Formats: sequence, structure tokens, C-alpha cells
Amino acid sequence: MKLTSILLLSLGLVSGVASAGGTTEAGVGGALGGVLGAVVGQQLGGSTGSTIGAGVGGAAGSAVGADKRSRGEAAIGGALGAAGGNVLGRGVGGSTGALVGSAAGGGAGGALGNYMGNKSDADDRRARDRDDHRGRGHAYGHHQKRKHRHH
Repeated sequence: MKLTSILLLSLGLVSGVASAGGTTEAGVGGALGGVLGAVVGQQLGGSTGSTIGAGVGGAAGSAVGADKRSRGEAAIGGALGAAGGNVLGRGVGGSTGALVGSAAGGGAGGALGNYMGNKSDADDRRARDRDDHRGRGHAYGHHQKRKHRHH
């Protein structure tokens, strides 16, 4: 594939999902970043450069598309997915397979990382709310009846 056709495909995909939620955007960003990173890395450093480029691109693309609170998780997922997909795809289908693997792995990893980050944040919020609304027992509060001892 030529670099110009990849760029045109990337712009088309990004414009099509511009109004989607964070998980979809993280997935698309991871896929596009993984492919573009793999292409640039291939030009600079062969198959090893392609794998490294896919990882860096997948991380960057996923982080850009992810929700604010889960960018780190999405970046890790996008990097691991794109680099792993690149290696597996190269073994199955050569350099074209590496690009397809980078896209699939980066997209899935970025989306999964964003989802897991959001889920973790929601679990943390639920735990904080549960702790905040726990009863305080008899020791607190201004509406308690006082027992006065008469000496």
C-alpha cells in the first residue's frame, strides 16, 4: 500500500467516527496510529522498525481518541495490540499482513484499554459513594437525644 492511500483511508475513517463515543474513538485512533506507525517504522527500520512504529503509533492514536480519565489505559492497550498484531500479521501475511494486524490489534487494544479504564473509574466512584453514605452510628449528629445525669 502506498502512504497516500493509507492517509486518505485514515482521514475517511476519522471523519466518519468524529461523533462517536470515547471507546470507539480510542479504537479507531489505535488502528490508524498502528498502521501509520508501522508504515513509517517499516521505511526507517525494516520489520523491527515496523513493530516499534506500530506500538508507538497505536499508543498515540489510542490516547488521542480515549476519554480524558482513561488515556493511559488506552495507550497501553493500543501499543500492545498494535505491536502484537504487527508481529502476528507479518507471520501470516508478510508486510501487508503486518499492516492489517497493526490496525486490528491497535484498534482492539485501544478500545479495550479505554473501556477498562472507564470501568475502573466507575468502580472507584461507586466505592467512594458507598463509603460516603455509610451510617455514622450513635457518635455523630446533632439530632441525638442527650441523657443528662443529675448529680
